Amino acid sequence: MLLVFPSIYACSKTPASITLATTTSTYDSGLLGELIPPFEKEQGVTVKVVAVGSGQALALGERGDADVLLVHDPQAEEDFMAKGLGEVRRRVMYNDFIIVGPPQDPAGIRGLKDAAQALSGIARAGVPFVSRGDNSGTYSKEKALWTKAGITPEGAWYLSAGQGMGETLNLAREKAAYTLSDRATFLSQNKPELEVLVEGDAALQNIYHVIMVKGLSGKEAELARKLMDYFTSAQTQERIASFGVEKYGQRLFFPYPE
Repeated sequence: MLLVFPSIYACSKTPASITLATTTSTYDSGLLGELIPPFEKEQGVTVKVVAVGSGQALALGERGDADVLLVHDPQAEEDFMAKGLGEVRRRVMYNDFIIVGPPQDPAGIRGLKDAAQALSGIARAGVPFVSRGDNSGTYSKEKALWTKAGITPEGAWYLSAGQGMGETLNLAREKAAYTLSDRATFLSQNKPELEVLVEGDAALQNIYHVIMVKGLSGKEAELARKLMDYFTSAQTQERIASFGVEKYGQRLFFPYPE
């Protein structure tokens, strides 16, 4: 599902505007609401944000419908750069993926440190699992974990939402199902019917990069470079580090610039 937010940012693309295509987690968590307004005020420009899965964001960049991408699908990003579609790619931040599910934990995966082993347990138990099922970085990670587990997920227990993280968590709550989520969206969405059951596996690290789309010129290129510099600046990194701490008692994202 394509999510565009003209209520925050202007719809029309003018010489003083720029389009940022990004994964839904940066919007659903509220992070962009903290980061973008100061940039717009500082630069006197408008940032049009399009929140979709990482795959769709990269596709928007490939079609020339976005100027800057903020995404979290490293392999797809490397493929994008290898095709010559990106001018510059920089690491910005990270957090982690978690496997969440009903407190009763019918598959008995609570506390496992191997995410692939946990998915194997869910498949063996045949209890509901909701997949993003879209072209997102979260879905890419989920597929990689199923591959590591040596399982092709299929059957009535495996549900595909085909939507963003917030909607997927809603469906998991309704079905008393498991799902893979980024930690920031899970905390910000506040789903008390679901608990974090598996975390801490190195394979669950979730890294975000910003990419300037190739082929920009003039004012668009200037603004794109400024937005990239802004995301990796010391001041913005401090905002990323402090975002959500007061409300959730923990960081939702960790600074990780290069």
